[in-house]
Amino acid sequence: MSLEVGAQERQVTFSAKNHNLDNNDNFSPDQKFLCYDTREMVGPGLDNCQSIEKVEIATGTETVLYAPTKTLTGEKCAPGLGAASYHPELDKVAFIHGPPLDQVESRGYYGKPNRNGAEVAGDGSQKLTWIDFRDVDTSRPTLPGAHRGGTHRHEYTLDGRRIGYTYDDFLRPEYARTIGYMEPHKDAPGGASHYFCVLIKPAKTGESKPGEIESAYGDSWIGKKGLMRAFIGKVRAADGVGYEESLFVVDVPATVDITTAKAGSANEYPTPPKGLTVRRLTHTLAVGVVRGTVQGDRIAYYADDANGKKQIFIIASDGSDKDPDPKKRPIQLTHFEDGAGPGVRWHPSGDALAVTTNGAIAVICTKPGDDFGKSKLLTGEDTVSPRLELVWSPDGTQFAYVRAVPTKDADGKPYQTYAKKDPQQIFVLPYAGNDF
Repeated sequence: MSLEVGAQERQVTFSAKNHNLDNNDNFSPDQKFLCYDTREMVGPGLDNCQSIEKVEIATGTETVLYAPTKTLTGEKCAPGLGAASYHPELDKVAFIHGPPLDQVESRGYYGKPNRNGAEVAGDGSQKLTWIDFRDVDTSRPTLPGAHRGGTHRHEYTLDGRRIGYTYDDFLRPEYARTIGYMEPHKDAPGGASHYFCVLIKPAKTGESKPGEIESAYGDSWIGKKGLMRAFIGKVRAADGVGYEESLFVVDVPATVDITTAKAGSANEYPTPPKGLTVRRLTHTLAVGVVRGTVQGDRIAYYADDANGKKQIFIIASDGSDKDPDPKKRPIQLTHFEDGAGPGVRWHPSGDALAVTTNGAIAVICTKPGDDFGKSKLLTGEDTVSPRLELVWSPDGTQFAYVRAVPTKDADGKPYQTYAKKDPQQIFVLPYAGNDF
């Protein structure tokens, strides 16, 4: 492993706030801004988050994109915000939005099965659009295109036409977390812009048969147009007793009619639209948030190496660990002594991959040949103030991430989060190329 000495990181934000990139797609289409949420300032988690914001990378100027006029904080919170992602082509940001205060009496407080997706304009006007519609009326079937719980970590496809997410159902809590997608549709219910569906109907918790998926998570789009969504599935093991975590892909052809999905009812869990195919790529451990190339040919995921350390593995998106062609099977990419940390990201060329390790940013060659797996550190290691929540810009020329650093408020006094910790500030790091 080599150290790239020329690259210099730069702190972008300095305000007395906590800045959270959440490993989402935070760069604006013109790559001049980064969006983030401000969780952990007045209380734990997204529950107590007070705003969605953006920062201009060149100047450090922060703009509040959305902040509810009224909030409830503490153990019973509303609305709850967070996990912001920029649209890849338009000046707007998607994020999680819990129940507005005027709906708390009927909906209850913030919770995983009690939230929606929202979009806010990127110009600071706070113009809000509801992406999805939540319908928990048990007196009739769920409205077509609506959901009955909460969507989370809204990820646009690179062409902006589909949004993927994880989903938690309120009416049928005996089903664990799963994944879904939505797309703009004229028949979207309740004034929402998008029509909702699940991609995986899990088995009831504790009632799965060998090979059946009980929960799906860690998902991301593979390729530009959202024709594949990879995820980690919690699967009943062959012995019928234990569980396994494995890598899966669900194929979502462009011809899929999302309105063939069933929204369900109080007694029926939603079902996916017709025309999907679910493929199991690994029968060994796969964990973490998976990431695919822009080209859609490969998927990166976390698994244990021979020493029990988490490393990055790569597999062809049309392969499996049982494929007769060795080129289609998983291959270990990283060999860090202390393992690979969170935040795996692909360069848009597909020729390199970045990840954190011991608080440093590392880039690894993914081109076939003698340099495959070679890595270099772009920063020094730091386990006290580690670099986290790594994002690679769409053109591959810079990274963004957060570090917890001492911060002073407007009066010059030390500022800390509700948990008495230094707040996270946003940093950027230029990247000149991926030659090894």
